[in-house]
Amino acid sequence: MTDTSDSYQQMLAAVQRFHDKHKLREQGGEDMPYRVALMAEELGEISACVTKGRPQDELAEECADLMILLIGTAIAGDFALEEAFWKKMQKLENRTSRIVAGRVRVSEFKAD
Repeated sequence: MTDTSDSYQQMLAAVQRFHDKHKLREQGGEDMPYRVALMAEELGEISACVTKGRPQDELAEECADLMILLIGTAIAGDFALEEAFWKKMQKLENRTSRIVAGRVRVSEFKAD
């Protein structure tokens, strides 16, 4: 296990090294439609882990794959994912929740 005192910056640097090593920017690996397709593929793999009852470590690995793709998308899109995360959390903290179809939902609900 690594030191997590500044874990996001460490993850960002690791993903940047991966992008640089494989020349993703130069070879189409940072193309946004391609990245969206890769993220959709990872969501499918996460879904398979859940629906097929696969071990927790497999689910964790697939979630890590998605996280790496998200961080890489921030690199490719030249935006600060950590900053966007905290802005979004601030919005979510001010939202109300409702039970929809028997499960809790936190969203911007339109007036009924």
